[in-house]
Amino acid sequence: MLNTIKSWFNFEILELKKLNGYENINYLLKTDSAKFIFKTYAYSEDMLAIIEAEISVLNALENENMFPKPIAFKDGGFLKIAELNTTKTICRVLSFLEGDFLGDITHTPSLITSIGTFAAQLDLQLLKLNNYVLKARQWEWDLQYLNLNKKYIYAIEEASDRHLVSYFFQQFDLHVSPILPELRKSIIQNDVNEWNTLVKNNTVSGLIDFGDLAHSPLINELAIAIAYACYDKDNPLEWAIYLIKGYHEVLPLEEKELDILYYLIAGRLCTSLCNAAHSKKVNPENSYASSSEKNALKMLHLWIKINPIHAKNDFYKAAGFKITTPKPITQLIAKRHEFTSEIVSLSYDNPIYMIGSAFQYMYDGYGNTFLDAYNNIPHIGHAHPEITKIASQHIGTLNTNTRYVCDAYSEYAEALLSKFPEALDTVFFVNSGSAASDLAIRLANTHTKQNTIMVMEHGYHGNTQMALDISHYKYNNKKGQGEKNNIIKTIIPDTYRGQYTTNDGSAGKAYAKDAMVQIENSSSKISAFITEPIVGCGGQVPLAKGYLKALYPAIRKQGGVCISDEVQTGFGRLGDHFWGFEAQDVIPDIVILGKPIANGHPMGAVVTTKAIADSFGKGVEFFSSFGGNPVSCKIALTVLQDIETSQLQQNAKVVGDYYQALFNKLKEKYKCIGDVRGSGLFIGVEIVKENSIEPNTALAKYIKNELRDRFILISTDGPFDSVIKTKPPLCFTKENAKLVVDTVEAVLDAYYRNEA
Repeated sequence: MLNTIKSWFNFEILELKKLNGYENINYLLKTDSAKFIFKTYAYSEDMLAIIEAEISVLNALENENMFPKPIAFKDGGFLKIAELNTTKTICRVLSFLEGDFLGDITHTPSLITSIGTFAAQLDLQLLKLNNYVLKARQWEWDLQYLNLNKKYIYAIEEASDRHLVSYFFQQFDLHVSPILPELRKSIIQNDVNEWNTLVKNNTVSGLIDFGDLAHSPLINELAIAIAYACYDKDNPLEWAIYLIKGYHEVLPLEEKELDILYYLIAGRLCTSLCNAAHSKKVNPENSYASSSEKNALKMLHLWIKINPIHAKNDFYKAAGFKITTPKPITQLIAKRHEFTSEIVSLSYDNPIYMIGSAFQYMYDGYGNTFLDAYNNIPHIGHAHPEITKIASQHIGTLNTNTRYVCDAYSEYAEALLSKFPEALDTVFFVNSGSAASDLAIRLANTHTKQNTIMVMEHGYHGNTQMALDISHYKYNNKKGQGEKNNIIKTIIPDTYRGQYTTNDGSAGKAYAKDAMVQIENSSSKISAFITEPIVGCGGQVPLAKGYLKALYPAIRKQGGVCISDEVQTGFGRLGDHFWGFEAQDVIPDIVILGKPIANGHPMGAVVTTKAIADSFGKGVEFFSSFGGNPVSCKIALTVLQDIETSQLQQNAKVVGDYYQALFNKLKEKYKCIGDVRGSGLFIGVEIVKENSIEPNTALAKYIKNELRDRFILISTDGPFDSVIKTKPPLCFTKENAKLVVDTVEAVLDAYYRNEA
C-alpha cells in the first residue's frame, strides 16, 4: 500500500502513521518538509459525492491557515480511487494544521467565547456557498434528522439513561420539529468539537475535519459547539452563555432560534449517546467512537435539571433580547378563583405555577426547577417517555368505553393479577382510587349482606361520598360531616406516640386485641375492615408489626372481609414488598389501587376473590364508562413493565434505605426530629418540640415552606400536620435524597440561629 501511495506524489514520504477515527481510516503523512493528513474511505457513489462536495467547500474557504486545504496529487486531482488492501478505496490528502486540541487544554471564559466567534466567522463564509449534494444529504449526525437515531436507543444499557434520551427525543418532536421549516439554513461544519478545534494563545486558531458537513438550520452549528464545549462542565449553562455571546456578536441570532436551542443541545448529546451505544454493540474495539459518551451523559443529566424557560431566558440575555415573564402568581391565583371555589386547595404559603416536568423534576413558569420529593402519582416519573409514547399511540388508535372487547383490557388484567397471591384472581377497573374505594365497599356489603365498616383512625380513602364516610381523616375534621352510624373507628396502631410502643409484634397484637373488643361489642356484624398498610394521612404511620396478622382472622370469623388500600403503598414503592400488605404477612380479600397505577392517567382498580366477585355479579350490572378503557390499560401495563425493566422496586429499596439513614443521622443532631419511619420511598419524619413527643406543627410548616423556597417539594401531614412527608417518583436517586436532607439541615441550622 505504501508504495502505491508514494507513486501518487512528487515528494518523498518518510512516515505514514495511522490515526484514531470514527468510521474512515486516516493517517499522518510526513515528508522531509511538511506534514499532511491522508484520508481513506470505503468506496461508494454516495461517499464519493460527499467527499467531492467537501473538497469544493474547503477550496472556497478563505484563511487557509485556519482550515485544512485539499492537496493535489501529482496528476492535479484532489481524489484517487484505488484498490488498497484489496478494497476499493477513496483517497485524498489535506494540509496539516498546527495547534493544541481544545480537549487537551484548560478552558477559560475567553477561550469558550472565541469558539463562538470562530464558528460565526466560518458560518458567514458558508452562508455564501451552495451545494446540492449537501442539501440532499440525510443522516444521523445532522440535527434536523435527529429521529434517524431512534433506532439506536435500544443499545443504551441503563434503563434510566434510555428514558432520559427518549424524553429529549420527544421534546425535540414537540418543540423543534414544528418550526424547522421556518429556520435559516446554510451549509454548516456540523462538528465543532474538542478534538476538531485547535487553539493557540488561548483562542481558537483552526478547525479540522469537515467530514460532517451538512445543509442544516444555522442554529445547529451553535448547538453542536455548545454541546461539546460544555459537556464536561458542572455548570454547562453558564459556559454556554460565553459561546452564544461570541457567536451573536459576529452573526446575530434570531429569537426563534434561541427558543429551541435548549432542545437542540440536548438533541446533539442524544445523537452522541445513541451512536456511541450502537458502536459499542457492533464494534466494541473502537474506543474512539464512544470517547464522548461519559461527558455527553453527564451533561444530559445536568441538562434535565435546567428549566427550559430558564435556559431560554439566559440565551436571550446573552443576545440582548427582551425577556417575557408570566403574570405574578397572585394574579394567576385570582384568575383561578374566578372560575372555581377557593376550597379547591393549593400547596404552600407561596403556591407554584407549574408548566412542565420530567422524571423527578418539575418546572415553574418563572424558570425555576423543583426537585419533586413528594408527588407519588407519577410513579415511574413525570412525563415518562414510554408513557407518553404508548398514550399517544393508543389514543390515536382506540379510546372507547368498556362495553367492547379489547385486547388491552385482558392483557393488563392478566399482568396485574400475576403480581398478586393466587386467591386474588379477579379485577374491576375504574377511573380513580376514590371510585375504587367506593366499589370495594359495595363489593364487601353485597358479599356479606352487612353495611357496618371498621375504619382506621386518620385513614383516608377518597373523595366520593362513600369514601368520605370511611375516611376518619375527613369526617373527623372540625369541618367534616361526623361519623356515620355504620362506621366503627379503631385506634391507629402507632408505636411512636400510641399506647403500645414496642414494635416486636407485641404492640401489634395488643392493638389488634383492642380492635377485637370493638368487634365483639358491636351491635351489628362488620362487613369490612379497611386500612392502608402505612397510614399516609396519619403521618406515614406503618401499622405495628403483626397487627393485621392478628386482626384479619377476627374480622373474617364474624363474617367480614379485609380490605387493603394500596393506592399509595403499592407497585413496589415500599422497596421490600410490591404490596404493603405483604409486610404484614397477610392476604386481604379486597385490594384498592389508584394514583400510580397508570402514572397519573386517571385509573383505579379493585382486586378481589372470585367468590366476592360472584356475589357482586348476582346484582345489577357494573359499568364504568372508562374504567379499563384501552388507553388506560396500555398505560398501566407500561407502568408495570417499567417497574420491572428499570428495577424501580429495587431502587426504592436502595434509595429509600439511604434516605432514611440520612434522616436518622440528622435526628441525632436535631432533637426536633422525633421519629423517622416508613419503607422504601414512602417516608415520614415527625417534627416535635424538643425533649418531648409533642407535635411541632409550626416548625413542620416552616420546613415545608422553606424547602419550597429552595426548590424542593415535600409536604406535611398527620393529625397535627407535623409530619414531613416524602414519597417521590421511584426514579429518585441517592443524590436527590442527599440534597433533600442536606437542605433540611440547612433550614434547621438557619432556624436555630435565628431562634438564638
